[in-house]
Amino acid sequence: MLSGLFSRSAAQAAEPYRLLQASVEFRNAGKSWGSNQVLRAINFTIAPGEVVAILGPSGSGKSTLIRLINQLETLSEGDILIDNRPTRQLRGAALRQLRSRIGFVFQQFNLYAHLSALQNITLALKTVHRLSEADATARARALLARVGLAEKADHYPSQLSGGQQQRVAIARALASDPQIILFDEPTSALDPETIGEVLQVMKQLAHSGITMVVVTHEMQFAREIADRVVFIDGGEILEIATPQTFFTRPEHERARRFLNKVLDPLYTEDTHHADF
Repeated sequence: MLSGLFSRSAAQAAEPYRLLQASVEFRNAGKSWGSNQVLRAINFTIAPGEVVAILGPSGSGKSTLIRLINQLETLSEGDILIDNRPTRQLRGAALRQLRSRIGFVFQQFNLYAHLSALQNITLALKTVHRLSEADATARARALLARVGLAEKADHYPSQLSGGQQQRVAIARALASDPQIILFDEPTSALDPETIGEVLQVMKQLAHSGITMVVVTHEMQFAREIADRVVFIDGGEILEIATPQTFFTRPEHERARRFLNKVLDPLYTEDTHHADF
């Protein structure tokens, strides 16, 4: 059956990629840069509407994993299925359509400095989704209100705090009415004072029907909001569990050492260096 999907004609390949639901399945997915294998034998499925937190130490392959979902990074082996449909060989219009239904929130916001908060959201609505100026503006204002920034519509990124910029970025990700949103450490570039406002918006999105995949170092958020936790180290999935199980009874020794480090308020690099 899969071979038939891979052998679609050029005309079929140009058809819009329409998501019927928002399931994501990794099948023996791997990623290498030359001789450096960043991810290997990734196998797991994300159900429609599920909130999955991707945890692990820096350099473990977490960000690469979610960037494979919408092909910001290309697979080296295996495949990723969305709605049970292989995506590795999608090109052109089909790939653009898939990406248009998958929101992505980056670490560094990636807002256009010369555009206002409103314009950062309306840009893709007008150029990609072909909305009129009036419709795009109305949708953008509604989204800014949703993330608590209605009064900041005409402000430029330089006039906004880091937390406000990230909330604009979330509003932009929501603009295309995505069924999947990928978050790549969305609070890592924020001051401690502004992390909470971004997490609050994400909590409101969770379990709203949108599939959420969140690479994060915010353990409390993962514990409270995620349906499942995926723990990665060395490019491999070492453990998949509910937050209750993972944070209280992790099975893998590496996961236990990771939690001992990130949850220990008295941790210092000197005393725990051997763990990493």
